[in-house]
Amino acid sequence: MKILLLGKNGQVGWELQRALQPLGSVVACDFDSAGDLRADFSDPASLAALVQRVQPGLIVNAAAHTAVDKAETEPELARAINATAPGVLAREAAALNIPLVHYSTDYVFDGSGQHHRSENDATAPLSVYGNTKLEGEELIRASGCAHLILRTSWVYAARGGNFARTMLRLAAERDELRVINDQIGAPTGAELLADVTAHTARQLLVDRSASGTYHCAASGATSWHGYAVHVIEWARAHGQAIKVAPGAVHAIPTSAYPTPAQRPLNSRLDTHRLQRRFGLHMPAWQDGVERMLAEVLGA
Repeated sequence: MKILLLGKNGQVGWELQRALQPLGSVVACDFDSAGDLRADFSDPASLAALVQRVQPGLIVNAAAHTAVDKAETEPELARAINATAPGVLAREAAALNIPLVHYSTDYVFDGSGQHHRSENDATAPLSVYGNTKLEGEELIRASGCAHLILRTSWVYAARGGNFARTMLRLAAERDELRVINDQIGAPTGAELLADVTAHTARQLLVDRSASGTYHCAASGATSWHGYAVHVIEWARAHGQAIKVAPGAVHAIPTSAYPTPAQRPLNSRLDTHRLQRRFGLHMPAWQDGVERMLAEVLGA
């Protein structure tokens, strides 16, 4: 079986190239792929021809416009990539009678309250990014294709830039740091997402009743401030040169750090539906972060 993977160069896409290998022959594409394998999400109509050329047995879409603030100034491009393109892929999947796996976000919610959001909770995006991701979900459902929509939050990977790397760099340079403490979520590794994808996609291939929307995130919750402190203190304990003192990572509210796009304050996701349906266990967010740090720092 061929698996068409889109967005191969992103954090999740990179891990998917590994995790999907046991399921079939992975045809990995991105916007910079050569020739017939170029996946231009700014031109969604071209994706239909790509699917028809490859004739996959499974489509996994890890491509997205994830520059949350930039999306506020380029809403049409964000909509093309996050909504129209997934809709095209879903229609092609329906025509071929094959499943589609797609990733969405906690940004489809308004971030109110303090509870973990379930898949049945009302959506109310606060930003262009959130609105376009929600529209992408709706177009996939409307297509009638078998699908997995995996909503996640606070994604990181050892490859490329991430929040932890930024905090470590700043902690080695500065005497004090100021980090937001009223946005709450679960840092979730791209590695975990890729492994969950392979497991759930395999089941969907043999049992289409598994089709649906699921929340997929590491267990537990923290603030960006708590995340930063955990990263810095783990690095300090493992011999890294840290300049900032333990008590000099100061907590600040979101209002003290305004951004073009409004962020949800509550990004907690309830993953019980995913765990029950597929027999999975979501590890604590600290486990994945520490594994990533060990890889990044060579500790």
